[in-house]
Amino acid sequence: MARREKSEFAEKMIDLRRVARVVAGGRRFTFRATIVIGDRRGRVGVGIGKATHTALAMEKAARSAKKNMVSVPLTQAGSIPFEVQAKYGAAVVRMKPIASGRGLVAGGAVRSVLEIAGVTDTSAKIISHTKNKISNARSAVEALKKLKPVINHAGS
Repeated sequence: MARREKSEFAEKMIDLRRVARVVAGGRRFTFRATIVIGDRRGRVGVGIGKATHTALAMEKAARSAKKNMVSVPLTQAGSIPFEVQAKYGAAVVRMKPIASGRGLVAGGAVRSVLEIAGVTDTSAKIISHTKNKISNARSAVEALKKLKPVINHAGS
């Protein structure tokens, strides 16, 4: 049995579902895994994998998340530089930096995305009414994509 080397990325599963497909002779079951992967230093990705076994679905999801990684510009304090809002499907997420030392104020899948990205001292709110974890996580990634590094021109 091959041993997996320790990955440089932290990963967190936000959803694992058993999905049924009706075929002649009954139902066929597969699993859908949704994983957030990141390095806790400003890179994060969300991936989905489907397979007949949970382990295979998780592996596929992790591979998909690595392919879809985005870089997040963080401030010295580890927060986001400015307020941002994004929409993905029915999910709408708003994030804004808060006072240093307050920590991460967010819930659900959005919190998982921000934690794995290494974001601290940030407030995030799911504005929409959807409870779909995948849409909420992808909406959080879309919001993080909108962030651009703030260049300080004070010295010039």
